[in-house]
Amino acid sequence: MWQLSGFIDEISPDLDEQVGLASALGLRFVELRSAWDVNILDLDDAQLGRVRRTLSDAGLAVSSIGSPIGKIAISDDNGPHVERLRHALDVAAFFEAPFIRMFSYFMPADASPDDYRDEVVARVRELAAVAEGSGVTLIHENEKEIFGDIPRRCLDLVEAVASPALRLTWDNANFVQCGVRPFTEGYPLLSPHVEYLQVKDALASDGTVVPAGEGDGEFRETIRAFARDGFDGFVSLEPHLGFGHSLGGFSGPDNWRRAHAALTAILREEGIGYA
Repeated sequence: MWQLSGFIDEISPDLDEQVGLASALGLRFVELRSAWDVNILDLDDAQLGRVRRTLSDAGLAVSSIGSPIGKIAISDDNGPHVERLRHALDVAAFFEAPFIRMFSYFMPADASPDDYRDEVVARVRELAAVAEGSGVTLIHENEKEIFGDIPRRCLDLVEAVASPALRLTWDNANFVQCGVRPFTEGYPLLSPHVEYLQVKDALASDGTVVPAGEGDGEFRETIRAFARDGFDGFVSLEPHLGFGHSLGGFSGPDNWRRAHAALTAILREEGIGYA
């Protein structure tokens, strides 16, 4: 049984509106990235308490903290970022979230990411070491403009770090935007390391994000294969149907409903059970 979740800050900046639509759609889990236009890691204790109470009152649990960990330049000081991860682990524990999404550092413009491979591995290894023993798993998202943008480098990263605290989250649209055919080129390499799915699709012609199954992300082939191979985890909507940027995106309630409808229709058609 796949568990649906989603980045509810793409519904509205307002927490009550986020939670209202998530509840109306029957979700039992959400992914926390921001509330009131403030990143989840920058909310104060009172705000975090309000978020937890609001979710609890609505019967919603947290699948993952949609953090920006790893979304700094590879040339930036990593020390403060390690401390930010420690705070992210505290936030995850506060919400009883089993996962924290993270990234593998922005690369300099016009540079080859492979030139920074050893530095990235060392930094991510340090982050994973901090997470080990916490009960929380870091899930690296394939994202454009970072080291782990294409399947080969995602695989290299997770194998080189070799930590039980580091796994992968899979995003079809991001692969498309990097010129990758997700299922054809990515699935055979990465599927054993994937713990979490993030759902959006994209057009290969210009990178425009579209609902699941409406782009060139080989979405049906991908989820069919994950189901066949026994995936049984979280599937999180990140629609980006209004706009997207380096630290997030926005869709609005109507587009969020549209993204949810597209995903659930495909799951039903493919005979994949979800809750």
